[in-house]
Amino acid sequence: MDRKIPERKPEWLKVRANTGRENEEVMALLRSLSLHTVCESADCPNCGECFRRRTATFMVLGGVCTRNCRFCSVTRGCPETVDPEEPERVAEAAHRLGLRHVVVTSVTRDDLPDGGAAHFSLVIRAIRRRFGGSPPVIEVLIPDFKGDSGALDTVLQAAPDILNHNVETVPRLYPTVRPMAVYARSLEVLRLAKALSPDVVTKSGLMVGLGERFDEVLGVMRDLRGAGCDLLTIGQYLAPSRLHHPVVEYVKPPVFDEYRKRALEMGFKYAACGPLIRSSYMAEDAYLHMKNGVVAKKPCGEGGP
Repeated sequence: MDRKIPERKPEWLKVRANTGRENEEVMALLRSLSLHTVCESADCPNCGECFRRRTATFMVLGGVCTRNCRFCSVTRGCPETVDPEEPERVAEAAHRLGLRHVVVTSVTRDDLPDGGAAHFSLVIRAIRRRFGGSPPVIEVLIPDFKGDSGALDTVLQAAPDILNHNVETVPRLYPTVRPMAVYARSLEVLRLAKALSPDVVTKSGLMVGLGERFDEVLGVMRDLRGAGCDLLTIGQYLAPSRLHHPVVEYVKPPVFDEYRKRALEMGFKYAACGPLIRSSYMAEDAYLHMKNGVVAKKPCGEGGP
C-alpha cells in the first residue's frame, strides 16, 4: 500500500444508530425465528436505516463462514449444522415484515458438497409458497460454490428474480483481501448464470478504499459487463476492526458519481455508486428503476442518510 491510512471517517459516512421502536420490533422478530442477517453479522452501516424501514437481508446456512476474507466481520471457523427448518422461518419473517423484495445471502460453506446451493433453492421455494399468489421479488446473493456449475444451476432452477455474486475488489488485491477466492471464478459465476438462465437479472458489487486505482475499478466494471452483468453496486469499504484490512482511502462522493456515469456508459442497466452503498441496500429501488424507471426520492441512499 502506497497511501497513508486515514484516521477519521468523513462527515458523509456518519449514520444514525440502530435504535428506535421499529428497529427493536425487527430485531425481536428475527430473534424469535432464530434468523441471522448480514445487516448485523457484517456490521453494515445502514442497518439502523433498513430496520427502521422494516427490511433486512437474511443470511442463511448459519452464522459461521469457512473462508477468511480480510474485509468481512462475519464469524469464521467450524460451521454449524444446516437447519432444514430455516427456509420456512425465512419465509415467515419475510411475510410478517411485508417485504416486496426479499434478499437472501449466506455464509460461504465450502464444507458442503454443493456449497449450500440446495438450501438456497429451498429458501426461494419456501418464500414463494408463503406469499401465495403475490410473491415478492427474490434476490439471492450467492457465494462462488467453488465454481461448481451444477450447484449454480440448482439455485437457478428455483428461479430467483435476481442472482447477485460480488467480486468485492480488483484482482490485484485478491491475495490480501480475498485470499480463498478467485477473481476469474467469480466472473465465471456471473457469465454462466446468464448462459444457464438468460432471463435472470445478474448483479455484482465491489468495495473501494482498499488501495485500488481508479483505472483498476473501471477494468473490473468492463469485465463484469463482459460477463453479462446487469446491475452494479460500488460502496466505500469500512474496516470492521483493527484486525481487518485497513481503510486506505475514503473515496469522495464525486468519484462515486463518476463511477456511476462510466457504468451507465458501459451498458449497465442500473448502477448504485456511493459511500454507503452495499449490495442489498435499497435493492428494491434499484430493481424497480431498472424495470420501470421508478426510483425513490433518495436514489439508493447514494448521498448518505
